[in-house]
Amino acid sequence: MFTTEVTRIFGIRLPIVAGGLMWLANADYVSAAARAGIMAYITSASFPDEQDLRNEIRRCRQLCEGRPFGVNVSMLPRAVEGERVHEVFELIISEGVKFVETSGRNPEAFMTLLRSHGITVTHKVASVKHAIKAQDCGVDMVAIVGGECGGHPGLEMVGTMVNAAWARKSLHIPYLIGGGIGDGSQIPALLAMGASGALIGTRFLVSEEIWAHENYKKKLVASQPSDTTLCMQSVRNPIRVLANTTTTTVQKIEQSNPSLTIQDLMPHVAGKIARGSYETGDWSMGLLSAGESLAFVDRIEPIQKIIDRLEDEMEHAMVRLLHASNS
Repeated sequence: MFTTEVTRIFGIRLPIVAGGLMWLANADYVSAAARAGIMAYITSASFPDEQDLRNEIRRCRQLCEGRPFGVNVSMLPRAVEGERVHEVFELIISEGVKFVETSGRNPEAFMTLLRSHGITVTHKVASVKHAIKAQDCGVDMVAIVGGECGGHPGLEMVGTMVNAAWARKSLHIPYLIGGGIGDGSQIPALLAMGASGALIGTRFLVSEEIWAHENYKKKLVASQPSDTTLCMQSVRNPIRVLANTTTTTVQKIEQSNPSLTIQDLMPHVAGKIARGSYETGDWSMGLLSAGESLAFVDRIEPIQKIIDRLEDEMEHAMVRLLHASNS
């Protein structure tokens, strides 16, 4: 019923891709998603040491038991001296990984290298405009996130429903839609609008395989979409996160100093602070990415059960649609 270009390209059962979760998407989480029949990516930035990343890829391959998985490579908006993106791609190639998700700047500079090794590239963007540019540079698929998404929704803040239908008019490659997706009934709707699958992140944060502290997950279960907020618009890098002490502090700084830079905010927004919160369960500190699909986060359970529920909701949505068309 739900065979699409996404399921065919990845060789998965359901048209669902688990979004890369900084610090959290390790081999345990990714392999559990793979065994449940969806696609997921190890976040390479979570493993700054190249040998640690290599070991995690090998561990994931073993846990996946032959099922597909990939690696996410997040790049800065502009190349900077000393970055190791090329080395990460070389490592991925040497380990025989066949699926890569890129984000940040356009991956055009690396497409010849990746294509020559038969790697399927999905590029994640925050606008249809950037999806078209990625298509033009030769990626196999794009993932477009709307303003409802956790993490970075981009500057345009176009909503998921608009992106899903709008992209169909400009893209000839398969595309995923993300942002606020956490109920299975939304997925057939995306397919009907032209998408080949759904990109889901926040909904999976409470899966048992995510290593973060249980108190953090309990906070997510108790939260609503209105418990997210946006920060860092002043430095043109907006991020949707769980509202907490850090977001209040950052927003006050942004309001009082319109000429500030990202470096002025780093004492509050550095990634190591968020990682510490995941470790301790103190959700009051750090920028903890969370989207409006918190509406559907209702319990801590294995990712297999979350996906089972999504699939059941997808099927019930199709039944309702059939009944509506026959009435």
